[in-house]
Amino acid sequence: MSRSIVRQSKFRHVFGQTVKADQCYDDIRVSKVTWDSSFCAVNPKFLAVIVESSGGGAFLVLPLSKTGRVDKNYPLVIGHAGPVLDIDWCPHDDNILASCSEDCTTMVWQIPDHILIRPISDPIVVLEGHSKRVGIVSWHPTARNILLTAGSDNLIIIWNVGTGEPLTSMDDHPDLIYSISWNRNGSLFCTTCKDRRLRVCDPRKREVVAERLAPHEGIRPMRAIFTRDGNIFTTGFTRMSQRELGLWDPTNFEEPISLLELDTSNGVLLPYYDADANMVYLCGKGDSSIRYFEITDEPPYVHYLSTYSSKEPQRGMGFMPKRGVDVSKCEIARLYKLHDKKCEPITMTVPRKLLERLLEEIQNLKATVLSQEKRICDLENKLSQYSNGTA
Repeated sequence: MSRSIVRQSKFRHVFGQTVKADQCYDDIRVSKVTWDSSFCAVNPKFLAVIVESSGGGAFLVLPLSKTGRVDKNYPLVIGHAGPVLDIDWCPHDDNILASCSEDCTTMVWQIPDHILIRPISDPIVVLEGHSKRVGIVSWHPTARNILLTAGSDNLIIIWNVGTGEPLTSMDDHPDLIYSISWNRNGSLFCTTCKDRRLRVCDPRKREVVAERLAPHEGIRPMRAIFTRDGNIFTTGFTRMSQRELGLWDPTNFEEPISLLELDTSNGVLLPYYDADANMVYLCGKGDSSIRYFEITDEPPYVHYLSTYSSKEPQRGMGFMPKRGVDVSKCEIARLYKLHDKKCEPITMTVPRKLLERLLEEIQNLKATVLSQEKRICDLENKLSQYSNGTA
């Protein structure tokens, strides 16, 4: 009887766990700027946190191994004339980071592998093209040296970082852009905007190819991310200010695939997506919990898995790329929770037997793909022989 009630899932038993106190990063003055950014970016080498600083904007970059108390005189990355609003590590080079600021500029930085002994103040390139503050920066997922920025001038610019020149720009948004997410191969990106529209944009055509008015009826900020299947996962608010989740097919925006009310909290939900597991981690600003969901092709399509709870609320969050997690410890995800004055890693792990089964499934899938590729190659050779009249 219980089998028919409890949904079978590989990730039903994923659980979150904080690391020991000596593995946290303490005495970090996290920025108090009122901007719905994550304030944190992490990759397999470094942790970067936007911090309070006088006389401009700055952020802190630490090697992941440098845990414990951070010296108050530890060198910062400085250069912006106004507060830093967003940062993003390059997916193709773990030493390259982009930052954007209220000073209307975006800067790209080269971070050395060694521990800093003096501040970094010289970016490798400065990108100037926005007339108002730049609030979003996002690297292209597959193409090198391609960076997207969005500003309060409602303009989206895609840059060639190698030359420092804009490749293209879009001015289709009449109001403030809340979030931007590339799809998996970078051919499209989706945006949410203060005008309450969810848009899908084709940067090569420089046009909006699909849009939906009010995927969430509330007026508070929305977020949207592409899933690996090409659908769009959204977070927002109902008309009664309840937090809400949605899953949408951009080829048919009329009805949602799934729409789920969550709770009555007022913190904006920041979604972090794991494409390998098809899981979404929801971190609300000001919340003390992280909820995680699995997206499947079975109704109700967005399945609640569990909640990690702690005592202190989060100011922001960083999400480690999958290549940076420790699979030897059955870790499938790692988040970096920002408190007022520290950063606390949270590991998401699965039982070892489940991990072994997942690895076995991956190996079987790889073997199937290789077999199919060999079959395709054989068929192409036969076709070539017939075309040349040698068969």
